[in-house]
Amino acid sequence: MSTTQTQKESSEAGWGCLESLGLSQKELVLAEALQMEYDALSRLKQEKNGTGTIQNEPQPPSRIHSKTPNSSTEPPRPSPRLHFPDLTGENLLVRLSGSDSSPNQPGGSQCPLPLPPRPAPPLVGSKESPYILDSLEFTKYRDVSGSSPGDSSGLGSGCLSKGLLTLPDDVPPAIPPRQPIPPPPGSENPFLLPRPSNEPRDVNLFTPDVDQHKVTSAELNYDIINDSLTRLNEARPTPQARRTNEDQSGKPVTRSKTLPPQLPPRTYTPAVKTNKNQRRVSADPVSLGSRTSGFGYELFQVSEERDEEVAAFCHMLDVLRSAYPHSDRSKNAGFVWSPSVGHDELHQALGVGVKVTVVSEDFREPLTFTCDGSSTVDLLIYQTLCYTQDHLDHVDLNEYLLKVCGQEEFLNSSQTLAGLEFVQQCLKFDWDIRLFLTRRSAIDTKLARMKEDDDTLSSMNHCILLQERPIKQTITREALTLLLDTFHNEAESFLLSQVELPLHVERLVQSVKALCSSLAAVETPDVTAALNQLPACPCRLQPKVLKDASVLAVRENRESVVEKLTAAILDLVELYCSTFNANFHTTPQSRSCTAPVQEAGHVTSVLSFNVYAAHRVPITWAASYEGFFLSCSLTHGGAELCAPQHTSKQAVSKYLFHLVVWDQRVCFPVQINQLPRESQLMVTLYASPLPPPGGGEEKSKQRRSIEALGWVTMPLFSFRHILTCGRKLLGLWPSTPGKSGNARTSSSNFSQPDSIILQVDFPSSPSEVSFSTPHPADFCPQYDFSRLDSISQVQLQDVLHKKAVFWLTSEDKRLLWEKKAFCQSESAALPLVLASAPCWQWACLPEIYALLRQWACLGHLDALGLLHASFPDQELRRTAVQWMDPISDSELLDFLPQLVQALKYECYLDSSLVRFLLRRAIGDIRIAHYLFWLLKDNLQDSQFSARYQHLLAALLCCVGRALREEFDRQCWLVSILTKVAQKVRDATPSSRQSVLKDSLEDMKQFFTMNSSCRLPLNPALLVAGINIKSCSFFNSNAVPLRLSFQNLDPLGDHINVIFKSGDDLRQDMLTLQMIRIMNKIWIQEGLDMRMVIFKCFSTGRGRGMVEMIPHADTLRKIQVEHGVTGSFKDRTLADWLQKHNPTDEQYDKAVENFIYSCAGCCVATYILGICDRHNDNIMLKTSGHMFHIDFGKFLGHAQMFGNIKRDRAPFVFTSDMAYVINGGDKPSSRFHDFVDLCCEAYNMIRKHTHLFLNLLGLMLSCGIPELSDLDDLKYVYDALRPHESEADATMYFTRLIESSLGSVATKLNFFIHNLAQMKFTSSEDRPTLSFAPRVHTARSDGVIKNLYICRHIRTSSTSKGYVSPGLRRQNISQ
Repeated sequence: MSTTQTQKESSEAGWGCLESLGLSQKELVLAEALQMEYDALSRLKQEKNGTGTIQNEPQPPSRIHSKTPNSSTEPPRPSPRLHFPDLTGENLLVRLSGSDSSPNQPGGSQCPLPLPPRPAPPLVGSKESPYILDSLEFTKYRDVSGSSPGDSSGLGSGCLSKGLLTLPDDVPPAIPPRQPIPPPPGSENPFLLPRPSNEPRDVNLFTPDVDQHKVTSAELNYDIINDSLTRLNEARPTPQARRTNEDQSGKPVTRSKTLPPQLPPRTYTPAVKTNKNQRRVSADPVSLGSRTSGFGYELFQVSEERDEEVAAFCHMLDVLRSAYPHSDRSKNAGFVWSPSVGHDELHQALGVGVKVTVVSEDFREPLTFTCDGSSTVDLLIYQTLCYTQDHLDHVDLNEYLLKVCGQEEFLNSSQTLAGLEFVQQCLKFDWDIRLFLTRRSAIDTKLARMKEDDDTLSSMNHCILLQERPIKQTITREALTLLLDTFHNEAESFLLSQVELPLHVERLVQSVKALCSSLAAVETPDVTAALNQLPACPCRLQPKVLKDASVLAVRENRESVVEKLTAAILDLVELYCSTFNANFHTTPQSRSCTAPVQEAGHVTSVLSFNVYAAHRVPITWAASYEGFFLSCSLTHGGAELCAPQHTSKQAVSKYLFHLVVWDQRVCFPVQINQLPRESQLMVTLYASPLPPPGGGEEKSKQRRSIEALGWVTMPLFSFRHILTCGRKLLGLWPSTPGKSGNARTSSSNFSQPDSIILQVDFPSSPSEVSFSTPHPADFCPQYDFSRLDSISQVQLQDVLHKKAVFWLTSEDKRLLWEKKAFCQSESAALPLVLASAPCWQWACLPEIYALLRQWACLGHLDALGLLHASFPDQELRRTAVQWMDPISDSELLDFLPQLVQALKYECYLDSSLVRFLLRRAIGDIRIAHYLFWLLKDNLQDSQFSARYQHLLAALLCCVGRALREEFDRQCWLVSILTKVAQKVRDATPSSRQSVLKDSLEDMKQFFTMNSSCRLPLNPALLVAGINIKSCSFFNSNAVPLRLSFQNLDPLGDHINVIFKSGDDLRQDMLTLQMIRIMNKIWIQEGLDMRMVIFKCFSTGRGRGMVEMIPHADTLRKIQVEHGVTGSFKDRTLADWLQKHNPTDEQYDKAVENFIYSCAGCCVATYILGICDRHNDNIMLKTSGHMFHIDFGKFLGHAQMFGNIKRDRAPFVFTSDMAYVINGGDKPSSRFHDFVDLCCEAYNMIRKHTHLFLNLLGLMLSCGIPELSDLDDLKYVYDALRPHESEADATMYFTRLIESSLGSVATKLNFFIHNLAQMKFTSSEDRPTLSFAPRVHTARSDGVIKNLYICRHIRTSSTSKGYVSPGLRRQNISQ
């Protein structure tokens, strides 16, 4: 074995051990390569001096060991083998990294100049290199994550040029995420196990435990790792030890055949907390040796919640959770309660006889009761027990509960039967009401919180796998320690240098560049000023450098440069730690003395700050843009407080990296006492695109245009209401063309590794400027509206009829604020009045708060209008949430999507709205279930993903371990179904059914590992398996799956749902939510429109579940029974209803249901502008209820056929529908009743115009393409016509009915759709033309029981005859 091979194997053993610490090869190479430079320099110096070598020289533990004469008797330890490029001869003398001649830079690739090596004296004594974690634990971990033999993929993506490995010089460094924190030892929660993956995880996909091996805490002991790190640092030779042995000679050591990458990758290997009651974890400082030059530094590990706001948020969670202990069964039932309806909806079932069937294990036959709708559930329990118990004296009714058969939801004993949503649904569709009587002790309460949940402190990294996105993205302490050590070595060598000063300068600058690269590629002005005192070098060609290099010949001058450079680097490390919330700090954390506080309302100085530069500028921008400048503006609730201020125009400069330097003071003409508390600074980066080579006129025109490249928004006051000060790094979000940006996050963009970072400096002050909440004014005038003059009354009424703040003009706002004392009689006008407030500065708040306190308490529906982005004031939003507090859990679910969106408009992480939602989620599993999926879906919003990560983590802290595991199973289920849907969609149409059945075999494994799982569609749907034979798919573009699950409840039927992958169901969710609210308004007004409300829920972008309505067919399927031209015939729907309702009573009931539901659909689809209405998007139940599905187009965004709108009519109302209503071809009185019904329902919704505008307005920032600006909202406003009287609105909607009925385009659209769908249907179900014979099959029409000839027709051909047989068929199921 050669000396080189032994060196390599010994080196790999040491490197493999270090990899187990979470330090990758790239991180180690960066520090190792400079160490090898010392070895090469040592050889060169010894060759020059002619000194001998020592054969048995011990080496430092971090270096590669050369082979000695005795090493052959001691075989090297096995370790993964790394293969590096073979760089021999002169190629060994290469510098640390490339410069401007990087192969990725314009101008081609050049070989770096060779650098002479530097001597590195050996250590005294003989000590073996420690093999870290060379034990069972390390072996297991290395088998999982270590490199395989021959694998060189960990070396980075550098390229070879002329045999040399070069690295890009100016590529902005990435900030990859940390790995999630593993669970503490002994954790039994499989939910917390990390799932390592080599590729990015989809936020919606969940990888089950069986996919790949997990590294558990039992396999990887972090205490051992940290101890090994300490031993490694102790064994590392200090610079003083090197100098002590400087005169000793040793054997020349061959330099490692590696080149360091520009940046080390970041991994996260935290120490396990040993005390769960102590959040802040301190560790022994990692000492880097004594520094004789006076620039020592230490890195201390601090808490995971170093961010003060996050730490305060965790403390709030602890306090909030302590108010709901696990022993409180009223808020910790452990099962799902059946939802109830509002008090205004009770009259629908009051006074109605309700037939109830009760099943129990205590009696053989079910019991049937007929109760009044006003009867309570506990009365029904009592009546049931009378039949089963001989004596009820010792029976406690509270020990019994009624459960819905087929669903895992229980009835509240104090609730009336009419107040249950389940009972009202059964009454609407004539379903049997089947209940199961059970004891409380027999109920499975495994979803309840336990004492262990109460004892666990809140943490933002709790159950991070459910989010599938890490929160922290920083370099590790270990990697930064190596880089700082490298810088120290270079700085010391620079101080001790006597000759070859340019070489030492180049190496020192390279080490600084490596440090800055790892610290987000930020070069502060202090670093630049320190580097300017050095002469020019190849890696930093910048004009402002020291011209006379002879000045550095004096040691004192070199020490001055090193001290300034060290101070600048330590300041940069501290800036990085505070910006990216690293898990370490440059100094021990200690509580500083409290600074004096100054009230913001008394500070008269103007707001100003200094803009230094934009870092991490792509090199391509230098060739694509010119004239970079910043536009700075102050905003409050989206409104600008003053004119924007602009910086000068600058070009891209080349320092260590490419950056745009302004170094300019920006001063706003606004005093600090005039700033509202929620003021935000918005900075936008603009540049002028460089014109392409071409004509002069076009070139001049393009040069004048400017383009927005990025923006960032930051609050001026912190969550503690302290005015910001000091140096800040702000990550810019890329500007999206064509979007106005309804909501912009106040967080910087650090999630994208290539985001531009802006450096700004705010003035520092010895005192803190605090914004305290003033008290309301003592007096607030209030007058009756009638005291206004008639002209003012008319003007004010016109403004109030606008119903929403979006269309208030400046004149409207002036009038509203001037007459605010006369508007207090109309509670819904409060949002309009507050939106008209001229300012929200400290001096104006007492008057606003007095008005808010005196105003009549708003209902929870009206209070939604105060949660919009236009109202950022915390006191105002706290009052709005307080008004919403009495809302019931069932009503809260109706508006939960809007409240989740309103979280974007909160200025800080902790808010009254967040606490309100978490409190409700703790007390009700159904709310926690839907809140989880809504928060998880919003993780896809890149701007607000960080906020939703924290909120989702907070929810997981509150709900307890059992519910977290249930969410885990649901995520896994959705992941499997998504893969199945993708396979079916990618398969050929003929093989899709077989692919579906084969793919669903994975579900068997899922239910083998999990006995049951709740569906995301409804937490009361508990499934235990899947019926693969009953599953199929729909022939549409997205190929949705029709799934049939096995119900865990043996008393329930199979659960059929539709799973869609490839369609964004958020728009369907929103549309169905609006229709559900309309239906509730009608019921509250005493008008039951017999609407079919089905559930639809998005489980991620492009996937979700839809409830299947039984006993319903599409209009196309009904019409094609009469052929493809059936859409032009009038009797199709009437004949179909007659077939399914043979008796007159049944048919009349079906027609009545049809009239009401058809009227409701007409009103709802018109108001919401639902388009793309063909006969496959409208369904009809056998009971006569009509309803719409598939809401891919709404708010007037019609489906286009070229330049022609396919939806030409206001809504779908055709002659076959009118035929059912009239009972024939001629108009009847029932048609007039239908028109009156439509107009009455339309006017009822018009009274709640402000509610729908508020609900849709809160969703403007949700990312739905067809609801993105005020024009989309204006469509609903115009459709509701709030400024018109009821009479005018009635005439208007009557004309719409006439227009829709007379539209031929609707029937033509149906016919075209019939023809288009013929190619998607199977041969058995293919519709035929009316003049073509229809194909009958046993599957579709049943088995022929007998056949007889009813007549015989003879034709002119004597050899042939045609018969028309009469058939009597028997259905297969009979």
